[in-house]
Amino acid sequence: MANVLLIEPNKVLAATYKRALQHEGHHIVVTGSAQEAIHVVDARMPDIILLELQLAAHDGIEFLHELRSYPEWQDIPVILMSNTPLQHLAPIGEVLKNDLGILQCLYKPRTTLAQLLKVVREVVA
Repeated sequence: MANVLLIEPNKVLAATYKRALQHEGHHIVVTGSAQEAIHVVDARMPDIILLELQLAAHDGIEFLHELRSYPEWQDIPVILMSNTPLQHLAPIGEVLKNDLGILQCLYKPRTTLAQLLKVVREVVA
C-alpha cells in the first residue's frame, strides 16, 4: 500500500494511528518532531504525510514551509491533523491549501479512526 509519515508528538495517539494504518496494509514511520520528519522525508519519500499542527520545537506550519521549499517534495500530499478547532484555522486555511499544499484539515477530537483511514485511502488510491 502506501508509505505514510505520521508526525504526531502524542505517543498514545501515534501508536493508535500507527496500528490502524498498519492494519490497512500501510508502512508507517512515526516521528514527533519536525526536524526528524525532514530527515525521514529525505531518507524515504512518503506517499502521504499526516501532520499534527502543534509540534514542540517547530510548529507544523514551519515544517510545511521547509518541506515545500524543496521542489522534489512539493507534491507530497499532506493531511493536517489538529486539536485546534477548525474555525480557528479558517483564517489561515487558504494559505494552508493554496500555498502549502494541505489537502485536508482534520479536527482530531471529532475525527474517528474510520474517517482518518477513509481520507488516507482516498489520497493514496
